[in-house]
Amino acid sequence: MREIRVIDETGQQLGIMPPPQALIIAKQKGLDLVEISPTAVPPVCRIMDFGQYQYQEQKRAREAKKHQRVIEVKEIKFRPKVDVHDYDFKKKHIERFLLEGDKVKATIFFRGREMAHPEIGRRILERLILELADVAIAETMPRQEGNQMHVILSQKAGRKTSKPKPVDAPKEAAAEAVTEDEPS
Repeated sequence: MREIRVIDETGQQLGIMPPPQALIIAKQKGLDLVEISPTAVPPVCRIMDFGQYQYQEQKRAREAKKHQRVIEVKEIKFRPKVDVHDYDFKKKHIERFLLEGDKVKATIFFRGREMAHPEIGRRILERLILELADVAIAETMPRQEGNQMHVILSQKAGRKTSKPKPVDAPKEAAAEAVTEDEPS
């Protein structure tokens, strides 16, 4: 019969014994016998309250999940004949997305005869990469797929993400109340 190494609830080793004997000890203490390391020779089992153990694991997983940040890929679309103002406006959006910790997919759509001049779109994307060099790095170089060309930008390593600061409503309300009471 197979033997197992048993550890009690306080962490003390009880030794190597057959599983039925370990189960009897666990039942006497009102606890469960849980296999911790099945690949060890002999396998290691622990006497513990399994329900409490599962609860603690779930609690740890929830706590770890609180500190995670999901990175989204935002897409900004350009056209080959993009105007200077539109380009600058979209570039500012890209900077904001990057500072918030998201990745950005900059896409140029070609229609009809524009497909004959992909170098125009490539120049726009390369200019974008160059102008955002202090904030972003290009994960992929501009590449064309069908009627669109795109590049994926991510935040430069070492830069901190800025989180939107919550606005305190009571302070704003108090400031408005003061300005309303003043004589005109």
